[in-house]
Amino acid sequence: MAKVRPFRAIRPGENVAARVAALPYDVYNRSEAKAEAKREPLSFLCIDRAETQLDDEIDTYDERVYRKAHSLMRKRLEDNTFIQDSEPSFYIYELVMDGRSQTGIVGCASIDDYVSGVIKKHENTRADKEVDRIKHVDALSAQTGPIFLAYRRRDDIKDIISVVKQQKPLYDFTANDGISHRVWIIREDKYIAGIEKAFAETDSIYIADGHHRCASAVKVGLKRREEFPDYDGSEEFNYFLSVLFSDDELMIMDYNRVLKDLNGYSPDEMLSELSKLGTLEKKGSAYSPKEKGTVGIFLEDSWYKLSFSPEIIPDGAVEGLDVSVLQKNVLEPLFGIKDPRTDKRIDFVGGIRGLSELERRVKSDCSIAFSMHPTSIGELFSVADANLLMPPKSTWFEPKLRSGLFIHEIEPGIM
Repeated sequence: MAKVRPFRAIRPGENVAARVAALPYDVYNRSEAKAEAKREPLSFLCIDRAETQLDDEIDTYDERVYRKAHSLMRKRLEDNTFIQDSEPSFYIYELVMDGRSQTGIVGCASIDDYVSGVIKKHENTRADKEVDRIKHVDALSAQTGPIFLAYRRRDDIKDIISVVKQQKPLYDFTANDGISHRVWIIREDKYIAGIEKAFAETDSIYIADGHHRCASAVKVGLKRREEFPDYDGSEEFNYFLSVLFSDDELMIMDYNRVLKDLNGYSPDEMLSELSKLGTLEKKGSAYSPKEKGTVGIFLEDSWYKLSFSPEIIPDGAVEGLDVSVLQKNVLEPLFGIKDPRTDKRIDFVGGIRGLSELERRVKSDCSIAFSMHPTSIGELFSVADANLLMPPKSTWFEPKLRSGLFIHEIEPGIM
């Protein structure tokens, strides 16, 4: 059973929500983040990436960055850019992209459920990436970036969402990227109890996106337990900010690969090697795989479709993923890429950028591109249920949750 509970959100006033809402901190490099913060001074990116408010020579992970984040957060509470709800509530968060809607419950999940495995992961995390968010959460005594969680469809939760969405939303705006955002608050005791009961009857919840933010939030919570040994489990630091979505509403996009060189092969030799792995067909236009077991290839201004031979596709939850088949049969033996996490010859391109971005990369700084069939949410669940891990860059979720719309204070009064 999973424990999900309401909280007293710190959130932007209705008149500034659209200006405050920001894409996740890690989708920007430093120069991009600084430009965005300059474009919109109220963007939550100014707090999420507080180095944007300091001199360029100050390191991104300097302690002054986290102190600046804390001071900016306090300032925005004092000037009422942010308010805090008086009673614990759940929230409904709807995102609409290209006419497709997905609606989640905003609440706080239990760090004990993460530790025990009720909340399941499918990716490894890197300690160096965790440290930054640990320092950020610790400095603010608040979680600012919601964790994207998924659960198997429950009609009782859908029914509550349907009723609450008949009310007037707290926020209703369309961001610069065309994605619409609407938020409702759930204050009614019967609906709060219904949501808590539904999740208590749910065996597993899955991290869809935000593994590093989740691990960091949990580690800060465990650290606070050490600092307060008389804790009883009800304290806010025992929970982390989450948005939970039904699996039937989620879309995973392709996560494509581009390689810097052909590892000594000529283009014709590379095509010959690839043809040994299945059926290779030249296409007249850009090709995005329509079914599992196929991959698109862009090489020397031409697109190809490679259908892997069934005998090289294993049955395992991880081994049978298209990204795993590509790694085992192409990237490692033909390109010598043993660890795609660290090899500088490979780069990854989210499907939101389109196939034109793969073409651009091959024509500029790369030699070959592979367009992938998206990993399914069912495959993600199967991997997590088996306590296994996916290869890096296996999933790309869209749309991205905005930061700054909901903030969870883990030690009230600190800010």
